[in-house]
Amino acid sequence: MRERCVDCWAILPRLTSLCALLALAGCATLPNGRNWGADATVQPGWQRVGRAALEAVEAPGFWLPLAGAAVLQIDNWDHRVSSWARRETPIFGSPQNATEWSDRLRSASAYAYFATVALTPGGEDPGPWLLDKARGLAVGAAAIVVTNEESALLKDASGRERPNGQDDQSMPSSHASRSAVLTELGRRNMQWVDVSDTTRTVIDAGLTGLTLGTAWARVEAGFHYPSDVLVGMAIGNFNGAFFDGAFMGLPSTPRVAMAVEPVRRGGELRVQLVW
Repeated sequence: MRERCVDCWAILPRLTSLCALLALAGCATLPNGRNWGADATVQPGWQRVGRAALEAVEAPGFWLPLAGAAVLQIDNWDHRVSSWARRETPIFGSPQNATEWSDRLRSASAYAYFATVALTPGGEDPGPWLLDKARGLAVGAAAIVVTNEESALLKDASGRERPNGQDDQSMPSSHASRSAVLTELGRRNMQWVDVSDTTRTVIDAGLTGLTLGTAWARVEAGFHYPSDVLVGMAIGNFNGAFFDGAFMGLPSTPRVAMAVEPVRRGGELRVQLVW
């Protein structure tokens, strides 16, 4: 125990320096001259709320996991994949390791989110910087709380038994939903950080990897079926997108809207860039 404490104290200066660097990185302002978080509000207006809800539903992060969960119901693939993952544990090596890593990756999702908050444009004045960051964090906290409550309510409503038979709280995965809402908020924060396209792509991939890793670890650990974690991801992604779009008061950014529509003799995938 003593060695662990010494290690923690040894890395504390490094963590402090890292936080200072992140804070300095967020000294610019948004394109409209405002700080990130300065326009966060609890009264965004019904028009903005409706638009945010529609955009969150249209986002691939919401409907794609749900589509995957639906496909897994065909020919009992949900149970088949779960049984294989628990038996082979191809990524984490054992259910115990998978359980530990699911917690670690979920925590890493939170650390990553806080890092993106620090990086967002906040101006050079320490007073407004702290106040505006607190406002933005309040929106993020609301998204996380709502995600947790929705996951808990759906668990009770579905009453699905876990693959390992521990209880009937399998659907949806709260680990996956928590990680997803954090990484979705983080992804959206990074839209306002001045980095290269390559860096942004790498960061987006890393955030996505945290959620996918968290979700798969829960499957290997035997706590959830694949569809459970996919539904959890959909919930988290929706809330992250919705709360950011509705309550942050940020300038509009171009987005990609995709929809699948039935046509004669097949279907049509429509991709639209919306400003």
